[in-house]
Amino acid sequence: MWVDLDNADYIRKTLDLPGCQIGLRVDRELRADDGKIVLHDTRYYVCSLAPEKVSAADLLRYVRQHWRIENSLHFLKDRWWDEDRHHTRRPGLSACMAAINNAALSIHRLKSDPDIPVRAAADYIAWSPAVGIQLLDS
Repeated sequence: MWVDLDNADYIRKTLDLPGCQIGLRVDRELRADDGKIVLHDTRYYVCSLAPEKVSAADLLRYVRQHWRIENSLHFLKDRWWDEDRHHTRRPGLSACMAAINNAALSIHRLKSDPDIPVRAAADYIAWSPAVGIQLLDS
């Protein structure tokens, strides 16, 4: 991870991000068992935290927490449930569908067996709706 305090002013003005205090660059490498680099990517972040109140270790933890949320929530909704391709022409209906999906995901996480992946539990309930009703009753 590279922390850049010198260019925060440039980022604020040029990119129109008024709260930027810190620029971050995170390089990631994925290595095979033999040590060969399989994947390398770079991601950039901006941060509004005061530089004197946060350490590099804190920033790295925040970046990792961001990707934890991204992988556990957004990936599930976007890839598995294909939420981004659900289109409607009725005003407000998309927000209702998103709320229903959020509620379904919450019920799965709270009530389903934690050893079964959410997608597998959702597929099972889709084929056996009575199981879903039992989850709501419990």
